Amino acid sequence: MSKKLRFETKAIHVGNKPDEETGAVSPPIHVTSTYQQDAVGKDKGYDYSRAVNPTRQRYEENISSLEGGDYGIAFSSGMAAITALFQTLSQGDHVIVGRNVYGGTYRMCVEVLSRHGIEFDFVDTRFSDQIESAIQSNTKWIFVETPTNPLLEICDIKSTSTLCKKNGIQLVVDNTFMSPYGQSPLALGANLVMHSATKYIGGHSDLIGGILITNNSDLADSLYFIQKSGGAIPSPFDCWLLLRSTKTLGLRVQKQSDNALELCHRLESHHAIESIIYPGLASHPQFELAKRQQLNPNGHPIFGSMISIRLGSIEARDQFLSKINLFTLAESLGGVESLVCIPYDMTHGSVPVEMKDMMGLTEDLIRLSVGIENLEDIYADISEAL
Repeated sequence: MSKKLRFETKAIHVGNKPDEETGAVSPPIHVTSTYQQDAVGKDKGYDYSRAVNPTRQRYEENISSLEGGDYGIAFSSGMAAITALFQTLSQGDHVIVGRNVYGGTYRMCVEVLSRHGIEFDFVDTRFSDQIESAIQSNTKWIFVETPTNPLLEICDIKSTSTLCKKNGIQLVVDNTFMSPYGQSPLALGANLVMHSATKYIGGHSDLIGGILITNNSDLADSLYFIQKSGGAIPSPFDCWLLLRSTKTLGLRVQKQSDNALELCHRLESHHAIESIIYPGLASHPQFELAKRQQLNPNGHPIFGSMISIRLGSIEARDQFLSKINLFTLAESLGGVESLVCIPYDMTHGSVPVEMKDMMGLTEDLIRLSVGIENLEDIYADISEAL
């Protein structure tokens, strides 16, 4: 039934059936750690909330439907979700990771998981030949962000999935920067989608969460087992907040993207900006790929609300930060309020300097997460700061 519904309808109704006992339109939060059992080995489908919780189940059903998946496995953070994913691997397995992944992902791979015998290579996933040349006999996963954080580099999901199928490898896409509304990796051939639900899915900068979505029942079973065994689960209240938030996901992400696109058109020729990076500009080297791959549920191109700009110097950067008002200097993204971040020292502070230099991640680069405020107010704030 849910797969026949359109995105906005699923966002509101899937996992949100009124409470059967009271008729409450907003289902109750099941803030319980344990459940009464009728007899030993006989329960009502629930025994302990680390293993299963009705509120979490509703949220997992909701998000998996929005990504076109059969299974959703929720975690207490995006990093907990990524860690659980890699815990399905064994010592000696090899993973190809996009070079421009989130700094926390890089840190987890290099400083934690590598000590457990999992091998990682970081490659520029814009180029299929570089991905293919990194494949080894023990390669199990290709893990990509698209667009990447914060350089907004794009990986061709469809062609990469074809390469994976040819080599018996699974493809994971971190879809955080686009949300389920702006990109559908499973439909393009990915095996699994990951989100930091802290960002667009939550959308209000008031919770931390992560989720994995797949159509593979065996992979889902492994991940549910890790979820239960590791216990890095979101609270029932956070799951309820996420269910509330997905109801407006489409409205928020479309508005944020519309704001960002118009801002970029206005700022592209601004004399104080050395360069501007945004997939919705014809100047972006992967503009055509973005138009094909980043589509909203109505099939129209959508380019996201993340903009990166270079101002040419640290002095110009700091002057801009001292004058901006509506954009709050803070990590994170995807909330209704606009944020500004310096990735070099903030989100990617743990990435080695030589790797940042190789990627072109410079100290003067400013990352903007555009919110849903009035466009004219946002534009005036940026213009005055510049």
